[in-house]
Amino acid sequence: MIMKSKVFTTWLSLFAIALLSAAAVIFFHNSAPAGQQDAFVNKPVKPEKAKESPPPKENNEQPIEPKKPVPLSRRIVEYHINVQLDAGSQTLSGSQAMTWTHPGHYPVQDLYFHLYPNAFESKNTTFMKESGGKLRSDKMQDGSFGNMRITSIQTADGQELISRMTYVQPDDGNPNDHTLMKIRLDRPVQPGEKVTLLFKYTVQLPKVFARMGYSGDFVMAGQWFPKIAVYETAGTRNRKDEGWNLHQYHGNSEFYADFGIYSVAVTVPDTYLVAATGFPTQPPTARNGMKTFRFYADDVHDFAWAASPHFIYAEQPFSTANIPGVRIKLYLDPKQKDLQDRYFTAAKKALTDYSKWYGEYPYSTLSIVVPPPGGNGAGGMEYPTLITAWDASDSSPDTELERVLVHEIGHQYWYGMVASNEFEEPWLDEGLTSYAEGKVMEKEYGAQSNLPVEASYVTDPSALNLNAWQYANGDHYADNVYIRAKLVLTDIERRIGSKQMENVLRTYFQQWKFKHPTTSDFEQSLEQVTRQNWDDYFQHFVYGGNMIDYSVDAVRSVRIRENGITSYNNTVIISKRGGPYNTVPILIHFSDGSSLKKIWDGSGPHMQYQFKTPAPIDWVMIDPNYSMVLENKHINNFMKTTVSEPVQVRWNMGAAKALETLLGWIAW
Repeated sequence: MIMKSKVFTTWLSLFAIALLSAAAVIFFHNSAPAGQQDAFVNKPVKPEKAKESPPPKENNEQPIEPKKPVPLSRRIVEYHINVQLDAGSQTLSGSQAMTWTHPGHYPVQDLYFHLYPNAFESKNTTFMKESGGKLRSDKMQDGSFGNMRITSIQTADGQELISRMTYVQPDDGNPNDHTLMKIRLDRPVQPGEKVTLLFKYTVQLPKVFARMGYSGDFVMAGQWFPKIAVYETAGTRNRKDEGWNLHQYHGNSEFYADFGIYSVAVTVPDTYLVAATGFPTQPPTARNGMKTFRFYADDVHDFAWAASPHFIYAEQPFSTANIPGVRIKLYLDPKQKDLQDRYFTAAKKALTDYSKWYGEYPYSTLSIVVPPPGGNGAGGMEYPTLITAWDASDSSPDTELERVLVHEIGHQYWYGMVASNEFEEPWLDEGLTSYAEGKVMEKEYGAQSNLPVEASYVTDPSALNLNAWQYANGDHYADNVYIRAKLVLTDIERRIGSKQMENVLRTYFQQWKFKHPTTSDFEQSLEQVTRQNWDDYFQHFVYGGNMIDYSVDAVRSVRIRENGITSYNNTVIISKRGGPYNTVPILIHFSDGSSLKKIWDGSGPHMQYQFKTPAPIDWVMIDPNYSMVLENKHINNFMKTTVSEPVQVRWNMGAAKALETLLGWIAW
C-alpha cells in the first residue's frame, strides 16, 4: 500500500522544525488490441493450430513428453470459489471449497480463518478502535458498516461444523472483534494430509475507505473471503516450534497468507466488467441479466477483484529479457480515458527495472484498476497480479500517477513473491518497496528524493521489526515502516555502493521468493553479499530505533595578539546524540571567507577541536552536503559565533538551512 504524499505538510513540518495451473502462462499470439470495448475483454488467447506430426521413424523412437510446469511455491492451499454481486444491496454471496495441506510434523485439530470484512461491522472492532475509522485521508462514512456472515461450514462428507465456529482475539482480547475464527474438526489432520471444508457466506460491503468496499457502482473486493491462516513449521521465520500465526485485523496491519491455487467464478450484472487476480479461463457466460467471469491463478497468496459498468478497458502485451510475456490490463475510469499511455508507460518502466534488478516477473498478467472519483479508499493498493491506482478525481494528475503505479508494482516483488509477514514485520514489504520506488522514479522520471526532508518526518523513530499495531498510530507507522525503513536502506546503499546494494536485493529476492522470510534473513543476504558483519548496524537502526544525530555544542574564538600579530584560538565541540556514523563531515567557516574541513570517525560521545587561525570562526556546520541520510535533526547541525545566544543562533541558522533545503526540493 502507498501512503499519500506529504507535500503540504512538508511546509508545515519544516517550518515547525526549522522555525521550531498448470498452463498458467499465456502468450501473446492474437492479443486483443488496446482499447477494445468488447463486453468480455479478458478472454484467453486462442491457441495456434497444431502442426501435423511427422511419421514415426524406423527405429520406433518414442516422443518425449513435455515437462509439467514446476510450481513456484509450496501451494499449501487451494480455493474454488463462486461469488455473486448484488449491486442493489452491495452484498456478495459466496460459496467456496478450501483444501489445506498440513505442512507441519504434528497433528492439528483446530483450523483458523481470517474474516477480514468483520473489521467494519461496528465501531468497537479492533480495526475501528485503532484507526478511528480512517485510513490515510479516507474516512468511514456514518452508518456504512460491513461484515461477513458464515452460514455453513461443512466437511467433504457433508458434516456441518458451523456450531463449532468461535471467534478468537489473540492480540488484544477484544470480544467485539470477529476478524479471526477457529473451527474444531472431528479428528486431527495428520502431517502431509489434506482437509477440505465447504463454506457458504455473505459479505456486506461498506462504502470504501479502507481497501475493500464500494463507491457508487464500483466494487473493490479485497480480503473478501474466509482465508485460512498460516501454519508455520519450525524454522519458518526463526520460529522454534511449529504452530499457527494468528493475528486480528488491526488499524495499521496488512496481511499474511500461504501460497496456493485459486479458481474463482465472479457473477455480476451483465453490464459490468471484472478485473481480477490471475487470468480468465473461458469467455464469460450470460444468463438472466447476470454475467459470470472465471479466473485462475496459482503461486499467489490472495485473490482480489474489482467490478464496474463504467470501466474503459485497454490491454497491451509486453515482454523483456526478464519478462517472458505479460498482458498489462488497464481498467480506466472514463474521466481519465485519455491517460492510458501514461499508465502503460509507467507499468512497463517499473516492470522492466524491477525484473532487471531483482528477477523475473513470472505471471502472465498485470491488471491496473483506476477507481472512480470518490473511491480513493480502494486506491494505492496491491494484490497478486492486480494493483489499484489513485482514484480518477484529477483528470490531469502530476507524477503521483506514475509514482503510485511504480510503488504498487514494486509490491508484486516484496509483498507478492517474497511475501513477508505484514502483521509482524511490515517494513520488509513497505520499506523495500518505498526504496525500490524511489530508484525507479529517479531513473525514469528524474524525481530525485529529497532525503533531508523525508528524514524530518521521523520525529519519533522506533524499531523497524515491531508488530504493525505496536506503532502509536497511522502516522507513526508510516513514518517508520515507509520513510525510516527507506532511509535505512538508502544509508546501507551509501555505505556499500549502489551496484552492491542492487546485488543485495537481488540475492535476497532470489533466495527468499515464495518463502516468507524475516528480518534476519534479509540481514544474512546483506552479509553474504558484502562479506561484512552488520549486527551492530541492525541493533542500532533496525532492531533499535536510532537515527543519526550529531550536534554542534560549542564554538569559541578567543582573540590573542602575539608579537604584533592578531590571531584566534578556536574551540569547536561536537557531540553524538544518536546512532553511530563513522565519517562525520564538519565544515568550519571563518570570517575572512576561508574554511576548514574535518572528518570525525564518530566514536565516543564528544569530539573537541582546538586550533589557531588568523581569522575567527564565523560558523560551524555538520554534514553540509546532507550525506548522512539518517540525520533527522538538522536544527542542531549549525552554530554561528556572531550572536551571543547560542540557542537563538542555532535556531536561526537551522531555519535558513532548512528553507534552503525545502526550496531546493520544490525545484526538483
